[in-house]
Amino acid sequence: MNSRKLSRSVLPILAGGALLLALTAAWAEDKKDKASKAPPKGAVVLFDGKDLSGWTARGDKPAGWKIEDGYMEVKGGDILTKEKFGPDFRLHVEFWLPLMKDAKGQGRSNSGVYLQGRYEIQVLDSYENDTYANGSVGALYGIIAPNKEAQQKAVKPPEQWNSYDITFRSPRVDDKGKVTEKGRLTVVLNGVTLIDDGTFDHVTGGALDNKLDQPGPLLLQDHGCKVRYRNIWLQPLSRKLGKDIK
Repeated sequence: MNSRKLSRSVLPILAGGALLLALTAAWAEDKKDKASKAPPKGAVVLFDGKDLSGWTARGDKPAGWKIEDGYMEVKGGDILTKEKFGPDFRLHVEFWLPLMKDAKGQGRSNSGVYLQGRYEIQVLDSYENDTYANGSVGALYGIIAPNKEAQQKAVKPPEQWNSYDITFRSPRVDDKGKVTEKGRLTVVLNGVTLIDDGTFDHVTGGALDNKLDQPGPLLLQDHGCKVRYRNIWLQPLSRKLGKDIK
């Protein structure tokens, strides 16, 4: 067989092999893109990808966010859980950021996860997008900036799923409302710790109220960007002798 005939016979095989490799890679990426962490025993599932029956809009109105393919997408105002949580819990949230290449700083895929409706963990596209440190992804907005080096390891380009794993402990106050013990917060983005047991003693901007130590809802912010959320669950914690007890 001459080289020309050999090339003609091999090319379809190579093309088929390339196609198989591409399909395999796409399948692997699709599998990787599925909800990454199942709720542990005792966790409260806040969004399972099916409906918003456990959520409401501000003003006790129906939650109107779009539901599709197991996620919800920001649309028409903030939403919050009907149930309240606290004082201490672990929270898992997965989020997807749209590509907004013409936007910069705080205008790029901005949203927020408000713990107890008072403490905003910033959601933002911080991939090659500079802004003030305590307003970047993973920050306790305006209060605690994430570790910059860790953040750069954790951030992904837009249009990929991300995960937050957050450990939260409310501040404690006396009968006059004075803080007797600061709140504590750990924020992990995509398996990388951005805030490691940070402390705080006041709410962030946009809080529902200033009742520092009272149970509150989980609130997801509409900041005008089509951010998506999925696989949201919360695990209540109690404390005994300074240790977490499940």
